[in-house]
Amino acid sequence: MSSTILGAALRAIARAGMLGGLILLSACGALPRNPVPAHESANAAIPGMPDIRARAGAPNAAMEADLAASFKMESSNEFPAGADGSVSYPHLALSGGGANGAFGAGFLNGWTSIGSRPVFKVVTGVSTGALMAPFAFLGPSYDQALREFYTTTSTRDIFTLGSVLRQVLAGEALANTKPLATIIERHIDAEFLRQIAAAHQQGRRLYIGTADLDARAFVVWNMGLIASSGRPEALELFRQVMLASASIPVAFPPVYFKVEVGAEGRGYDEMHVDGGVGSRVFVTGGVYRSSIIQERGGLGVGREDFFVIHNGQLLPVPDPVPRSMSAIAIRVLDATGRVAVLGDLFRIYGHAQQQGAGFQWVTIPNDVSMASAETFDPVQMNMLYDFGYHMARSRQPWATAPPGRPAE
Repeated sequence: MSSTILGAALRAIARAGMLGGLILLSACGALPRNPVPAHESANAAIPGMPDIRARAGAPNAAMEADLAASFKMESSNEFPAGADGSVSYPHLALSGGGANGAFGAGFLNGWTSIGSRPVFKVVTGVSTGALMAPFAFLGPSYDQALREFYTTTSTRDIFTLGSVLRQVLAGEALANTKPLATIIERHIDAEFLRQIAAAHQQGRRLYIGTADLDARAFVVWNMGLIASSGRPEALELFRQVMLASASIPVAFPPVYFKVEVGAEGRGYDEMHVDGGVGSRVFVTGGVYRSSIIQERGGLGVGREDFFVIHNGQLLPVPDPVPRSMSAIAIRVLDATGRVAVLGDLFRIYGHAQQQGAGFQWVTIPNDVSMASAETFDPVQMNMLYDFGYHMARSRQPWATAPPGRPAE
């Protein structure tokens, strides 16, 4: 979700004067688990739902077939043909950013208020973007739920810090995310899942990314296919994927998925963490070829428009680093995160250029104050929400080229 959350946990340890020693001691043991054997990793699947996910970076036959099938499902009211017969497909990509997701929530609400927010063919999200994505996917009817989450949530509603010594010596994370799991459970119920499934059956697609630490791979989950599966475990799996994508490693516990391998269904577990480890924001993840959308599954011509909401600030603000392990670690996380976002933006921009697609993105301007004593501060989050709301209503909120490139 955000390096600020891990930073808060590291600062707590540093204040106790134990950081270096605890890191060394934590290497002495490990909790028991049943991981997939390395040579079987590529063959692991969720029981009863073998086609709901794919590793990023290479086209996946099941993902491609599902997307190709979507064009026969879609409504011409939602995706009408233009004068030239082509169909425009808006895509929404939501980045990580922790509490800064309040900016994205406000922007989506402001976008709704001016009447120009489109129905998205594809919505993707990682980290805090994964928490937002299902609500953004279902559209303006869930704007209020987004606003409530990102303006009333406090740190204790997301995680709790227990005994630092016990967690480092006999745990796998510095904090407990049961509060966040409870929030997800409250919002993501059977009726919510039914609506996700209905949107999927109407030809729209929702993808969330997690990082599989065992496979060292970014994994794209087809959330609408999970919702449409009809399996009794679908609701819990949907919630698990959302939680996993928002589970910052070291700060938050990993989420374990039960998988099976082989015809006999040998059971194992996979360790998944924050999707931001693999990508800070993504459009296709490489799991399907854009030609499938351009050719609309053989039904005509399609054109894509990519809209990216970055829940954070890009440009670094110089600030001397204290000479301490925790301060250095926090700064490294922050710096690498900013660089990763830049790389993702240029990657999406390059993809758009290659495919003749539209490219528009927004970020929190650098002159907006981000200082707060709390990781999840409702006052700060309300400010960011309001800023995003009014930015969406401004004359031209979107940038059409990545930083350093002239506007298209």
